[in-house]
Parts: sequence; C-alpha cells; structure tokens
Amino acid sequence: MRSGARAAIVSAVFAAMVVSVAGCGSGQDDSSGSKDGANASGDEKNAVKKVKTGPPSAAEVKTTARSFLAAWSAGETAKAAALTDDSDAATAALSGYRKKAHIDKVELNPGQASGDKVPFAVNARIAYSGESSVPWTYESSLDVTRDTKTGKPVVDWQPSVVHPKLGKGDTLKTGESEAPPIKAVDRDGTELSATDHPSLKGVLSSLRERYGKKAGGKAGVETFISRAKGSKSPDETLKVLSKGTPGTLKTTIDGKLQSTAEQQVSKKSKASVVAVKPSTGEILAVANSPASGFNPALQGSYAPGSTMKVITSATLIDKGLAAYGKAHPCPKYFSYGGWKFQNDKKFEIKNGTFEQSFARSCNTAFISQAGKLKDDDLTKEARDVFGIGLNWQTGVPTFDGAVPTQSAASKAASLIGQGGVRMNPLNMASVSATASTGTFRQPYLVAPSVDNRTLAKASKTMKSSTKDQLRKLMHLTATSGTAAEAMSGMSGDFGAKTGSAEVDNQEKPNGWFTAYNGDLAAAGVVPEGGHGGDTAGPIVAALLRAGG
Repeated sequence: MRSGARAAIVSAVFAAMVVSVAGCGSGQDDSSGSKDGANASGDEKNAVKKVKTGPPSAAEVKTTARSFLAAWSAGETAKAAALTDDSDAATAALSGYRKKAHIDKVELNPGQASGDKVPFAVNARIAYSGESSVPWTYESSLDVTRDTKTGKPVVDWQPSVVHPKLGKGDTLKTGESEAPPIKAVDRDGTELSATDHPSLKGVLSSLRERYGKKAGGKAGVETFISRAKGSKSPDETLKVLSKGTPGTLKTTIDGKLQSTAEQQVSKKSKASVVAVKPSTGEILAVANSPASGFNPALQGSYAPGSTMKVITSATLIDKGLAAYGKAHPCPKYFSYGGWKFQNDKKFEIKNGTFEQSFARSCNTAFISQAGKLKDDDLTKEARDVFGIGLNWQTGVPTFDGAVPTQSAASKAASLIGQGGVRMNPLNMASVSATASTGTFRQPYLVAPSVDNRTLAKASKTMKSSTKDQLRKLMHLTATSGTAAEAMSGMSGDFGAKTGSAEVDNQEKPNGWFTAYNGDLAAAGVVPEGGHGGDTAGPIVAALLRAGG
C-alpha cells in the first residue's frame, strides 16, 4: 500500500473519531450547538484586540491636541467633545463658551508640548448684544491622556481647558455684571485698590459681590466667572466690555496699618495676620503671603497651638482650677487618655505658679487639669465668652473658629490648641481683643448698618476677676515670657501669647502669636515657621507699634 493511501485511511479514521467524540452523549441540538460554540470561540479570538496602554506618544499628543483645538475653533462642539474623556461635560462647557460667554469667533494656536501638556493661545472676540465686538486674548493648556477603555489618546477634560481660572461647577458668562462695581474706601475715605493692597483683592471682590447694589453703583457689561453654588470664592471679572458706575462703600480698614501688615507678611513665603479694634470689633488690617488666592487670614482653619491657652486659662480660672499667684504643677510629662504629653525640650517648673506656667507655655500644667473638666467646658467657654464658633457676620466670608466637644486624649490636646481645635488669625486676634476688654465684640469689615445685618453676640461677659488675671498673665508673657523678645520696647497696656502647633508630616510647627496693645489687637500665623515668638511675633508686634 502506498504511503499516501495509508495516510488517507488514517485521516479518515481520525475524522470519524472526532465526530464520534463530539456527538457522544449529545442530541442533535447539542451537536449543532458545538458547531456554534466553535464559531463563537473563533469570533471571540477575532474580537479580542489589545487595548493600547501607557502614556500617549509625542505624535499622539500633538495630533490629538491639534484636532481638538481645530474643532473647537470651528465651532464643531460635538466633534471637539468626542476627542475628550468626558464628552458630556466638554459639550456643556464648549457650548456655553459660545452661548453664555458670547464668544463670536475664536482662534486657538497650540504651542510646544511638554510631555502630555500642550499650552495654547486663545484669540477670541466677544460679541454681546448692543456692544461692539471686543477682542479677548489669554493663555490656557490641556493634557492628553489615553482612554483606558479604547486605548485612544484623548483630551483630559477639565474646566480649566476653557479658561485657566475656571473650576468645577463654574460658568463663564458675558453680560451685565451681577454686581455693580464699587469704590471701597478705608476708614479715612481713601480708596482701597488691589494694586495698592494685593492682599485685599479677594476681599474687594467679595465686597463688590455682596454690596455692589447696596452701594448704589450701576452695572457694566463684563465677561466673568460665575462661581459654582456654595463656592467660597467670589465671582471674578475677566474682561470689561463697558464700565459701570461704581458706588462708594466705606470699610473699617486702616490704610496705613494695612500697608504695614502687607509689608510684614511679604517677608515670609507663607504668613497671615489680622488686626482688630477691641472696643468696637472693627477689622483694621488683613494680609496674606502669598497675597493672591485663598485668604487664610479670614478663612483658614489651623490648630492654634498654645495661643489657645488664653481661652483655656479663662476656663480654668472660671472653674477655680487655677489662679494668678497660686501654685500650679508643671511636670516634664503628664499622661491622660492614653497619651503621654510633654513640654518643649521636656522642661519642668518645680514648685511653680500658674503665671509661670502660662508665661513659659507649659503644656503639662494645662493637660494636668483635663480630668477635672467636663468634656464640653472648653467648648462652652470658647463659644459663650469668646464668641468662637458663632455665625459671624463680618461682611465677607470667614471661618469663625471651632472648639468641638471632645473626650479622653483629644480633650487634653484641645487644652493646648491641638486635637480638633481650629482657628485663623481673625479668630485669634478676636481672642486677644476679648481678653483685653472682657467682652466679645464680633469683628466686622463693613458696618452692620449698611445692610441691617445682626452681629453675633456671646451669651456671657467675662468675669471681672477672670479678665484681670488673664490680662496679667498675657502682660507677664509679653514682658518676661515667651513673647518678650518680639514685644520688647512696647509700652502702655499690652499683653501677648505665643504658640507652636504641631502638624502631621510637617518638619516644623506652625508659628502663632496673638497680642494686644491699648485699643489694638492682632494675631498672625507662619505655617511651618517654627516657634511663634520668632516667626509670627515680629509681624504682630510691628502692627501694634504702627497702630500705637
């Protein structure tokens, strides 16, 4: 038999075996199903394609960016949106760019890519009803990423693509401004401008948003960012098509003191300070470094460190747990609630008094009293006497401090300004103001008579004996304690308290300082600055000297 014939027979037998195995125990439908399954398996192999992964190539970045910008320029919104990773959001934003911002024409010119980022220049024209077409130019950028499902390069959609100052939920609009312009003036009638006082830029925007109409101005036509509902940032004007007529709004700011405050904080990469008038609550100066962006002086939320001991001391004195001139323990360590607390460099004061502990900022002297206090004693003192956590109506957005009710170790930590306690320079300036007068007067930037708003009021006035002791404690600290160096040469009626607040994963603590001199109180913070007496102290003391 020829080998070929033998091979044919073997093949035939093998084929019969395969058919037999495939049909074994199966009906006709199963046999048919096995054929379909074989076809499906083949289809799946054809359908499974490798999705490209990894960062887009330089060529992909360039091509994707240019295609997206070309479609946007041409007004092909759907096409441009399809080239992003969020077509719905992109469609809404790009449609609004034409309809709500009234962009008539737009030319977008891509620059040199840097990795996945492509900068581009925007040359647009704004055509609003009744106004001449106005040119508008600015710079923006986009990032190209790879779609995880398709593997295609797409634009990583963010509101900032449309304009770098747009955030989530913000809208770009052109029209009659929602608030007429204002001419904000200081307490002496001198105009306050963001050019002269960069730290007031956000404050001035907030004042315009709230008081533009009340000040009697007439709105102009502008292209502006309408902030998302609930945003802490005010609307921002990007382009003025026609100027409105500003109304005049008087503030409580002292122009000269404001300049001093800004000069002082500018010496630090990060710093904030606020000055208030204790007899009235008027805010005299607000300054931040950096000057632009978020306003930590009024809206920040930091652990105040040992400056909190002003409120804690008032609590202990009110409860009869401490007194000026009385013996008070200041050991190296004190454990409470499972935590072991210690003093700076583990110092102790043997046979010391309460004023010595306050002046040297002894942590254990305060922690040792935690077991004698109810969980809400500090919270009540802060709220009912110092006005902390009440709904302050200053005229601009503020964070009004927080001293939550806590227990165990967290309660002990709160006594020295750690734990859940949160403050900013405005709050701590007010604390010194209250300590100096014995009465909480809510800080404000615009007189309440302008809009008939009701200022927050504390339910209690500080006990006379508590006030006297608190003033003596702060004066001692300013003359021979941790605040003495910063306050050197000060004369008159003055007092101070330093603070250094530890922050997780931060090499140096935040430096705090709060003080008063006569009818002027101020507080400052230098994030990651170290000891408050060395960092925030000179800033605050400079304001007290300038306002003296």
